[in-house]
Amino acid sequence: MNAESREQADALDRAASAFVKLRPRLFGIAYRMLGSAAEAEDIVQEVWLRWQDTDREAVANPPAFLALVTTRLAINLARSARVRRESYIGPWLPEPVDTSLDPTVGAERGEALELAFLLLMERLNPTERAAYVLREAFDYPYPQIAEILRLTPVNVRQIVSRARRRLTAVRHEPIDRLQHRRILETFLDAAQTGNVGALEELFAADVVSSSDGNGIRGSAKFPVLGNERVARFVAAFSPRFWPGTAIMWVEMNGLPGVLVTRGGSGVALLAIEASREGIHHLLWILNPAKIEAFERSRSRFVTR
Repeated sequence: MNAESREQADALDRAASAFVKLRPRLFGIAYRMLGSAAEAEDIVQEVWLRWQDTDREAVANPPAFLALVTTRLAINLARSARVRRESYIGPWLPEPVDTSLDPTVGAERGEALELAFLLLMERLNPTERAAYVLREAFDYPYPQIAEILRLTPVNVRQIVSRARRRLTAVRHEPIDRLQHRRILETFLDAAQTGNVGALEELFAADVVSSSDGNGIRGSAKFPVLGNERVARFVAAFSPRFWPGTAIMWVEMNGLPGVLVTRGGSGVALLAIEASREGIHHLLWILNPAKIEAFERSRSRFVTR
């Protein structure tokens, strides 16, 4: 290898080292923007390809540059994703990831990763979501967010403030992890026995059950609303769903969740949104592609 080749190899090694160090954060930005680990991985891979082709000597601040490219790619993909989801059969829920092996603290504020919160953020347009994620989850300064979004810092402050108000207005006050697990355990006991009365006591008045199956047989094509209706819905499918299954506790987007298996294969993921009032949202992931993606995420590090 001649001197020029060695220099090029060394430069690529330095580029790779810088990228690997930042990769968890780049994944975290894209994942929160898109609600899909697969799409976030695609974004990160595209950022890596662009980083290799960039005149890196001209980049004064690699972390800022990589965050900028990641966010702009994620905004573009989020816009097209909204169109694609119009053809999705039944409720669409974010694709969960296992966060138990995450070696980082995630910067970061965990609430912006919770499954129910990712779903809430779907109410924001892609630019609003990017501004909120960069500020609230990763604490980027307003001037840097403004550069990424091609806006003024004043506009970014207004966008983040407005997004925060919109999300706070509809978000329920969360409970701690121990309480969260206990209420999910109690729900599983009542659901497996089909105890309608016990289920009704667990549910808040505004409870919703959403089943993400993309047309898979047995998944509800519409959300089920209300305390009594959700209790009867859960009890009705109990005899045909739970027999022969096993329950594995997992950490799903920073909170306790459940992987339901049958014959060693995953058939459902279950997460809840709960407050002191009870369970507000049952999130059933029945789409095999999302279950497989979650199981793959259990064997790799992901960002919180």
